Amino acid sequence: MPALPTTPTAPTAAAAPAYGAEQEFTLTPADFERVRQLIHQRAGISLHAGKQAMVYSRLSRRLRETRLGNFTDYLGWLERASGAEAEAEWQEFVNCLTTNLTAFFREEHHFHALVEDLKARAARPIRIWCNAASTGEEPYSLAMTVVETLGLSAQVKIVCSDIDTKVLSTAQRGVYGADARGLSEARLKRHFMRGTGANSGHIRVKPELARLIEFRGFNLMSPSWSSLGEPFDLVFCRNVMIYFDNPTQRKVLERMHAAMRPGGLLYVGHSENFTESRDLFRLRGKTVYERV
Repeated sequence: MPALPTTPTAPTAAAAPAYGAEQEFTLTPADFERVRQLIHQRAGISLHAGKQAMVYSRLSRRLRETRLGNFTDYLGWLERASGAEAEAEWQEFVNCLTTNLTAFFREEHHFHALVEDLKARAARPIRIWCNAASTGEEPYSLAMTVVETLGLSAQVKIVCSDIDTKVLSTAQRGVYGADARGLSEARLKRHFMRGTGANSGHIRVKPELARLIEFRGFNLMSPSWSSLGEPFDLVFCRNVMIYFDNPTQRKVLERMHAAMRPGGLLYVGHSENFTESRDLFRLRGKTVYERV
């Protein structure tokens, strides 16, 4: 990391706290607007005007860890810094401001639909992309569905990606609390190993399930989508586009369309609707779109 001050930098005297004088740091309206611009540029995320408390809560940790005493100095350093250490801090910035909410077999109707979609494509290898995969519950739910539908020898590859490197590391470990939501006792026995001793109370994904998944960091704002490899048959991009404005949604949908096979299926979140992009995707089922 580039040289940082050895003592906290004093907040600007004229700056008024954005909310509550008892706050440790000062987040000015100008600071908040800079955060909004930077996260939109870096990750496509459109922060609403009422997200000051969330931004303060999540970024104040970085101020403590970098020993920068106010948001103005931190954001200024972030914009000016360069090199590998600066890239590492940009990643921390993005990690802080992304939202990770997931569970095994969340929006269960998608997995019932997936069973039929897998059967229909079983004659040849299948490529699935699970992006914004968070801590891994979604890709492992996909892998369980694949194994339960097509068996352990299924010719299926699941590419699991997320912009947040910390949650992706958790996903790759495949270790969860034994009380994880969404898992039946039958699935726990079939697909997980129970921890003993110091690992009691935890479960780990079995290797034969994990082998189906390839983990990688990926930013949907990246221009290099060719790095994803061959086109995908099925894409899970659920509850991601809700954080993008309309122009960003359109840009991502265009790139996603190019990354999928004709007739490929896009599974989206229950509150997402892309009927304005009928030239790219047509609605085929409940929050499932087919690539045109």
